[in-house]
Amino acid sequence: MTRIDDTFARLRAEGKKAFVAYLMAGDPDYETSLEIVKGLPGAGVDIIELGMPFTDPMADGPTIQLAGQRALEAGQTLEKTLQIARELRKTDQTTPIVMMGYYNPIYSRGVDQFLTDAKAAGIDGLIVVDLPPEEDEELCIPAQKAGLNFIRLATPTTDDARLPKVLQNTSGFVYYVSITGITGAAEAQAGDVAPEVARIKAATDLPVIVGFGIKTPEASQAIAEVADGAVVGSAIVSEIASGKPVDEVLSFVRSLADGAHQA
Repeated sequence: MTRIDDTFARLRAEGKKAFVAYLMAGDPDYETSLEIVKGLPGAGVDIIELGMPFTDPMADGPTIQLAGQRALEAGQTLEKTLQIARELRKTDQTTPIVMMGYYNPIYSRGVDQFLTDAKAAGIDGLIVVDLPPEEDEELCIPAQKAGLNFIRLATPTTDDARLPKVLQNTSGFVYYVSITGITGAAEAQAGDVAPEVARIKAATDLPVIVGFGIKTPEASQAIAEVADGAVVGSAIVSEIASGKPVDEVLSFVRSLADGAHQA
């Protein structure tokens, strides 16, 4: 059982849905990013997704691309991203942390070294968007052996023939991408999402969390009502980009979390 498994078990017992918050590690700078991460659990966040800044983020829209650029320009590294997790773990041993990004920085560090360091830092899961199931031996299988969940994305184009392959080594939860295209591009619609979530849940016992295109507390609630929870990224990153104080960013996050928890 990982912290992710424990979190979903607790939420089920409470009759609640999950709220997952994404932010780019090191955006706009290390200290501000760390302060926001430390404030997320108190703002109602059940799972933290920590973006790993990368120079070629092909699946991300402009909002998250720019966040990655700001982080890299401020000196953010993979090591500093792990350090954010270490700092949170000094005061919080229960909130799961999922690192999300691309394979290149992990490959550059060395898979074995990265997994050792990630586990020691208190990381619970990985979402690596450019490693398909055909490459599971590369990172997915070693990560599972190291005790980390490997979370896979399913999309509107993941048909019934492809879905079993996507699910075969997935653990923790399934991340359903509610829209085709890049992050932050369109609004998620609960009516469109509901049958897709049901289709995935018919094929797995894992929780299904929905992300991409959720920008308001109302949308967070509507999506959480048809899934096991909601993920918000670009809308939070936009608040950070606007230069708002940390307490205002966290207040916005709380409103989104409250929406999901009312589902």
